[in-house]
Amino acid sequence: MLNSLEIEGRPEDTRVVVAMSGGVDSSVTAALLKAEGYDVVGVTLQLYDHGAATHRKGACCAGQDIYDARAVAARIGIPHYVLDYESRFKEAVIDRFAQSYVAGETPVPCVDCNQTIKFYDLLGTARELGAAVLATGHYVASHRLQDGTRALFRAREEERDQSYFLFATTREQLATLRFPLGDKTKAETRELARQFGLSVADKHDSQDICFVPTGRYTEVIERLMPGAADPGEIVDLEGHVLGRHSGIIHFTVGQRRGLGIAAGEPLYVVRLDAANRRVVVGPRAALRTLRMHLRDVNWLGDGTIDKALAAGRLEVFVKVRSTRPPQSAWLTRPGEHYEVELACGEEGVAPGQACVFYDAPAGQARVLGGGFIKSAVAQAEAAPRRQLAEAHAARG
Repeated sequence: MLNSLEIEGRPEDTRVVVAMSGGVDSSVTAALLKAEGYDVVGVTLQLYDHGAATHRKGACCAGQDIYDARAVAARIGIPHYVLDYESRFKEAVIDRFAQSYVAGETPVPCVDCNQTIKFYDLLGTARELGAAVLATGHYVASHRLQDGTRALFRAREEERDQSYFLFATTREQLATLRFPLGDKTKAETRELARQFGLSVADKHDSQDICFVPTGRYTEVIERLMPGAADPGEIVDLEGHVLGRHSGIIHFTVGQRRGLGIAAGEPLYVVRLDAANRRVVVGPRAALRTLRMHLRDVNWLGDGTIDKALAAGRLEVFVKVRSTRPPQSAWLTRPGEHYEVELACGEEGVAPGQACVFYDAPAGQARVLGGGFIKSAVAQAEAAPRRQLAEAHAARG
């Protein structure tokens, strides 16, 4: 057997719905499970108007990808369905993406897509089709614990790990989700695609923001929300006006280029004041963040998060960007909101980004949950926490 879904009963008596985006990962997932003897049904979601993105490299869930998914399904001999989710995707992902940018945040639309479209709506469709599980081509692992529940773990190949985008998955959803590629490398996946004779074996990987055909997200925002690019002031940390801008949606925290102002030292976007349409800039040192306040926290660790915080704080390892390695931190709840305090700090932390918790800094660490960053406290504004940093350094 190539892979086990950890399901009781014979594979031929077990229906599995595979979310097929038309890419190599989901295609190999379907082929693997079909080869194991499962009753596989492929489902592709049409998420947005695919006319402009039909032939663009890196697009997904539209145009050519639907045809590719259908061709793979025919090749491996499974039924395949295309479901129109355009209106739902616009409401749950695209509109929220635009609203978040206008509010001065840096959103992560892939988290919203996984949380609402794939692991809520599509999971419900899979159950209606009589499936025992929904399988996807994400590079993340799910394993059964001793108590019978399932936990989420980072993928074997660190560069491909997608756990950052799946932290909002609930325990109930994990019970019905499977990720057959979590213990494979991308090279192994492509080789399997060739062995199965799949036409998508060498297809380009999809982009993070799949619904932006041109790659210019500001065009999408301005089309959905006219007036979103209203001009305003560029100010320094003390509020002195340094220049003008053409809309805060054109800026992100940590940005240096494109400010259009002259200064005696390099300046970076430190924060966005959406209410006053102000872009606040400062030196690089002002980007460093030690503490973050979180919203919409989802807990995937043992027991409840309140039990985990019974001692007042919990040592975790966190990622605030998908491409950064986890770093040491403390999770606390000093009031109504959860806070994360970083041992070494991080640059360019912005509201709207995800902060994901792990139980270890490397390897196939367990995902303990995470939340969205509500606000970040710059190092210059935070009280010194030398004791915390020294404690982490002593542990190596």
